[in-house]
Amino acid sequence: MLPVLPSSGISFRRVLVVDDHVDAAELLGEWLEFEGFEVQCAHDGAQALQCWASRPADAALIDSRLPDLAGGELARRLRALPGGARARLIALSGDDPEQVARTGPFDACLAKPADLALLLALLQDVVRDGGGA
Repeated sequence: MLPVLPSSGISFRRVLVVDDHVDAAELLGEWLEFEGFEVQCAHDGAQALQCWASRPADAALIDSRLPDLAGGELARRLRALPGGARARLIALSGDDPEQVARTGPFDACLAKPADLALLLALLQDVVRDGGGA
């Protein structure tokens, strides 16, 4: 049985935040932790793949423009790793979300700055669905 955390009442789930803007990634990660998620942050595609290989997540929030790997390509690679097929992959983009959504196997694409209520709702779906990893 997964512990239920008091801040939002959700089950404890793992989220990987991938953004080359370090402050943005860390701030989003802190907010997610407050909401009851276990968070890892990565700042490029290679680091994200290493994090996933060491501990797959139930969801990943992926910046569409990373310095070493496009967000869509990272999403394809994560899908191929253990736990990736069931994980919720969400693109976060400063570009047109509909265009970005077509670049990779994303479950959703949100414009930056992300609507936090919508993001939380998408992640709570992961909890209800039983997670990915």
